Amino acid sequence: MRPRITLITLGVADLARAVAFYRDGLGWATQGIVGAELGDNGAVAFFNLEGGLKLALWPRASIAADTGLAEAAPAPGNFTLAHNVASRGEVDAVLAQAVGAGAELVKPAHDTFYGGWAAYFQDPDGHLWEVSFNPGFAELG
Repeated sequence: MRPRITLITLGVADLARAVAFYRDGLGWATQGIVGAELGDNGAVAFFNLEGGLKLALWPRASIAADTGLAEAAPAPGNFTLAHNVASRGEVDAVLAQAVGAGAELVKPAHDTFYGGWAAYFQDPDGHLWEVSFNPGFAELG
C-alpha cells in the first residue's frame, strides 16, 4: 500500500450548515451538495484541496449506514486537521475568518515549542482544526 491519503471525510450533523461554514465562511470552492437525488445517504459535498487532496462532508447517519457501525457522537479530541500557513499574521487572519464564520475558539494563537505560532478552533460539528505557522515548513513561504 502506498502511503497517501486522497480523501478526508468529515461526519456532520447538518450537511447544509457544514457546507455553508466551509464554502461561505472559509471561502472554499465547492459544487455544493450533490447526490441528494440518489436517496437516503446519497447527499455529500466535496471540496478540492491543494495537492490533489479532497475533503468530503457527509452526514454521520450516512457514514453509519454505509459502514454498518452505530452512529457515533462527535469526538473532537480523537484527531486534528491542520492548516499550515506562511506567517504568524496569516494564522491570526485565518483564525479570525473561522471564528467569524461560526467556529468556536478552542485555544488562542500562541508561541509553540517548535518556534512557531498556532491556534485551535472547532468547526460547527466539533471537528478540531489547528492553524499554524511552522518556520520549518519553508515550502509555504
